[in-house]
Amino acid sequence: MALMHLTIIPLGTNSPSVGEYVADIQKVLEKSGFPYELTDMGTIIEGNTEDLLKLAARLSEMPFSKGINRVVTQISLDDRRDKKVSIGAKKTAVADRLTKMQE
Repeated sequence: MALMHLTIIPLGTNSPSVGEYVADIQKVLEKSGFPYELTDMGTIIEGNTEDLLKLAARLSEMPFSKGINRVVTQISLDDRRDKKVSIGAKKTAVADRLTKMQE
């Protein structure tokens, strides 16, 4: 399993707000079956690498369907194969370390 951090930025919109585009992407993710978490700076999605990259390509196309002529897509992929990774596991591991440091 891997984690992908995905940020899709439509350029040339009529407003500095991109919430409409983010909401469209979230609707697709809700139906996708992938575990995901929306953050203030992008979306974290859990799955296998090949499927995640296909999903990123599909989501990156969405603003074009609304008339946007330029889209910047940023992808960070953490593909760890020595143990299972999941959304939130890194935050939990750091919190555990902080607790141990305070003891």
